[in-house]
Amino acid sequence: MFRTGVLSALVASLLLGCTTTSEENHSTKAVESQLENRTTFARYVPERKDDFAWENDLVAFRAYGPAARSGAENSGVDCWLKRVNYPIVNKWYKAHFEKGQSYHEDHGEGLDNYHVGSSAGCGGTSLWINDQRESLETWVRWEMVEQSTAKTSFKLYYEREIQGKTYQEEKLITIELGDRMFNVKSTFFVDGQPAANLPVTVGVTTHDEKATTATNKAKGWLAAWEVMDGYGLGTAVAVDPAKIKSFKTILSNGVYDAGHALILLETDSKGQIEYRAGYGWEKANEIVTFAQWQQYLNNHAWAK
Repeated sequence: MFRTGVLSALVASLLLGCTTTSEENHSTKAVESQLENRTTFARYVPERKDDFAWENDLVAFRAYGPAARSGAENSGVDCWLKRVNYPIVNKWYKAHFEKGQSYHEDHGEGLDNYHVGSSAGCGGTSLWINDQRESLETWVRWEMVEQSTAKTSFKLYYEREIQGKTYQEEKLITIELGDRMFNVKSTFFVDGQPAANLPVTVGVTTHDEKATTATNKAKGWLAAWEVMDGYGLGTAVAVDPAKIKSFKTILSNGVYDAGHALILLETDSKGQIEYRAGYGWEKANEIVTFAQWQQYLNNHAWAK
């Protein structure tokens, strides 16, 4: 599932057409500077209600931790919409706490204007019990696995008691350079045992029907497109097409954050599912229409 060679392709594309003449040395140095700035990154953010944030050169996200458990947030994934190729996570948090500069406003690098609340956000999972979503609340523990320029991996652990049973999810998240989507391998447990053939969902919020949605079962993806503050945002989740049981649209019916577009699937014999999730933002000037977002997904959403 995980795509390889992303960094090599990035280097090749940036250096394409460069020569070693003195006239173009400045351009070569500029390219090298860009490469130095591009990286993957993740960290626990205790100063902001136990957020856990991650990013690469194209996209950024966060998940909510223990300190947010008493609020509306649960296992949904937030999108931080960036339009620069250098890291912004630490910079935005620092500006927020030291200068009072809100990351909900665009100061030239992007912003977080993507509402999650109690929804799945962009790539949140849930159990599927009695034909409805049952999230496993906020994460309870985190673990860093690997961090480098090209790839960062970490684990988030979720747990919730539902109808007398203790459900757990161990979510291994990997983000690679140059990819608009992060990779997830989730393992579910019931009362401490791997939960084989467990009905689960992965999906995106529709912000209560504000978003337009599309699906492609052959390619394994589900997508949404919504105009926010004047710019289009495409979100998506993708799984192995053979694993899709069905697509499901849940209307909000007046309930805040209840609107969703979901992929329904079951865990395998080890209690596992694998999927990808991510976004493309018009203001970043690479994906500017829903059609372009769907084409990106056709080419990149699911690749063995």
